[in-house]
Amino acid sequence: MKIKDIKVAVLCIEGTNCEQESYDAFRRLGANPEFVHLKQFLNIDCNADETRDILGYHCLMIPGGFSAGDYIRAGAIFAARIKSQLQEQLKEFVKQEHPILGVCNGFQVLTELGLLPGFDEIIRPVPDACLYLNDSNRFECRPTLLKHENQSTCVFTSKIPRNDIRLIPSAHAEGKLLFPLDKQERYLKLLEKNDQIVFRYVDPNGNYAGYPWNPNGSPMNIAGICNPQGTVFGMMPHPERTYYKYQHPNWTRTGLGEDNIGDGQAIFESVIAYISKKL
Repeated sequence: MKIKDIKVAVLCIEGTNCEQESYDAFRRLGANPEFVHLKQFLNIDCNADETRDILGYHCLMIPGGFSAGDYIRAGAIFAARIKSQLQEQLKEFVKQEHPILGVCNGFQVLTELGLLPGFDEIIRPVPDACLYLNDSNRFECRPTLLKHENQSTCVFTSKIPRNDIRLIPSAHAEGKLLFPLDKQERYLKLLEKNDQIVFRYVDPNGNYAGYPWNPNGSPMNIAGICNPQGTVFGMMPHPERTYYKYQHPNWTRTGLGEDNIGDGQAIFESVIAYISKKL
């Protein structure tokens, strides 16, 4: 498949943001992204020519923001609205190994949907995980350093060398990945065993460290995970915000280099390469 034929749905509702940056990241690589409001998938309050079928896309991205005001829990209302009418289509989307990316609020939505961590079912009836309040009990907006630890599973990081450290900014109030207390230790071991841990927060020396390098207190410094198949990926930091080198806070000291490629660009390149090869 030619890259220009790859259709990406950037899914939005009230309160999402960074959808433009997400759209631009795919568009700059030559793909064919489209803003899709959830109502278009649900066939609500739109004309017949405005309705969309989730299975008509090759990739789904849920961007950051504060969907539905983050009432109840971050991402909970967005997830409930998807699950209420799109659950079977979403299962089929994942069965067909189409990739899904959730960034920040999108990661929260993926856990609330029961798509992540995805140990034994595509969508769990009751979520196995949540993104809880940061240990600081406040919104944290700061550059974060991520160490890529996935060996080969995640289709969104195939172009990032293992153990590579990337500067990708975080901006969230609820980013602490938690599991049920009686299952947490077992689930964390499962994530490691299944090669589902994609990124971990580190300090400038590449060591696992606490606050502020880990901005939320997430156990094992986890910043992003994927499902066992590697096609559903959620991360709290924002790769679309460092698509170019000049978006890095330290670019005036380090320079732009010859290519001006930012640390987040490879995530979008990786999934485009996966789709191109798959189809």
